[in-house]
Amino acid sequence: MEEIEDFSEKIHEQSNEHAHHMLKEGKEKWVLYVALTTAVIAVLAAIAGLLAGDHADEAMLSQMRSSDQWAFYQAKGIKNDVLASNNKVLLALGKTPAAADTLKIKENKKEQAKIMQEAKDAQKESDEHVSLHKILARAVTLFQVAIAIGAISIITKRRNLWLVSVGFAIVGIFFLLQGTLF
Repeated sequence: MEEIEDFSEKIHEQSNEHAHHMLKEGKEKWVLYVALTTAVIAVLAAIAGLLAGDHADEAMLSQMRSSDQWAFYQAKGIKNDVLASNNKVLLALGKTPAAADTLKIKENKKEQAKIMQEAKDAQKESDEHVSLHKILARAVTLFQVAIAIGAISIITKRRNLWLVSVGFAIVGIFFLLQGTLF
């Protein structure tokens, strides 16, 4: 992601330099508007990038919590299997298993159900963060495309390309809002 940010930052700087040069010469005032909109789009790209990164981090943390809970669930299952096997051996030898062991097996099964639900909840949370990350990553991409097209519009002196750039930015804003408000 850092290379992408550096790339869009370089394009933004170059377009601003070109716009400044054209304005010094008194040419085409619309270039100033391109530079200003490009600056705003760069800010939006930075915000979307930070939010996307935050959701990626949260997704990873939630996934780790889910994995930890599943490992705990399995550990409880292994303990139950060991206790149940011991009880079977005792029964095969004609002895009575300890009541505490039978009770512990029941307790572990109840705990396993709770642990399973916690693992599923953490996985669901992780999936939600991944979904938001993807939406915000689309916004970042669209903003960067808008910046690039804005720079191209200045270099080629085509106003229509600037409007295309603004169009990409508007779609990027839609994804930014979708990733933050919904």
